[in-house]
Amino acid sequence: MRTDIVTVTLNPTVDFATSSPHVFAEHKLRCTEPHIDPGGGGINVARAVRQLGGQATAMIAIGGGAGAQLLQLLALEGVPTVAFQGPGESRLSFSVTDQQTMEQYRFVMPGPIWAEADVERGLNSIDQAAGDGTLVVLSGSQPPGVAKEFPSILAQHLDGRGARLIVDTSGPALFNLVRGSYEAIHVLRMDDVEAEELARRSLTTREDTAAFARELVTRGSARIVIIARGADGSVLATETEAWHAVSPKVDVISKVGAGDSFVGAFSLALARGETLPSCLRFGVAAAAAACTTEGTRLCEIETVDTLLPLCTLGRV
Repeated sequence: MRTDIVTVTLNPTVDFATSSPHVFAEHKLRCTEPHIDPGGGGINVARAVRQLGGQATAMIAIGGGAGAQLLQLLALEGVPTVAFQGPGESRLSFSVTDQQTMEQYRFVMPGPIWAEADVERGLNSIDQAAGDGTLVVLSGSQPPGVAKEFPSILAQHLDGRGARLIVDTSGPALFNLVRGSYEAIHVLRMDDVEAEELARRSLTTREDTAAFARELVTRGSARIVIIARGADGSVLATETEAWHAVSPKVDVISKVGAGDSFVGAFSLALARGETLPSCLRFGVAAAAAACTTEGTRLCEIETVDTLLPLCTLGRV
């Protein structure tokens, strides 16, 4: 199956979101009925694209009963899926919100351990789904056993194939990725904490963030670098320009899925041929909209449509 956007999730999860009157140790916590969603970075990006009126194919590694449940949940949401066999049982994750304090506790499982053959199977599946002009979105955590070099390996794998790679990763994988230069990496996204770790300095102002993003572009890390600044929106830089977009203040219910909603909206706008500033503003509106929903419900198009004209966009 070929579509304009293909998302890759090596470590998907079935997400349970619930709440309890109070969260404390040594007692049974009586919880509300859980809200159950398919989860994992790439899956959430594909779900966000769907909720915003587009279509992305979610490529996922599945295993066991949880894997079967993932496919069922995605089918119910109308998200096209290409599944390949992963090792072991797909993971479960859950979050519990304390109703008194509205603090959210998130419990994330590691997932099954991968072998080299599993990685090769994943790369072969991507080859079959990604064609000339496809936006391939790699987002989310890597499962145990997958080397930090995987984003770099995927970038090398896609070089010369006509596909454009959008990477939203963190930790050792991100640090390894920015050491190289890859033709296939079109967009690299990270948050402000990750950017400061890479830069080894504070990025206090929007101008600081834009300057570092442009440094990464100059190094060849990506053609476009996006750095999220939390409540202060996001900065986008290319070799020749830099932009900042921020949404109006919203009442935050849950920040879960805000980054994935940004990537989904940005990718959809990019696939539709919109300008980079418009893509950035759409992404920022979707991220803010996701913060107004419970659990892992992501962005809702009605809220995005309301916020979009209120988002501030300007050059940096």
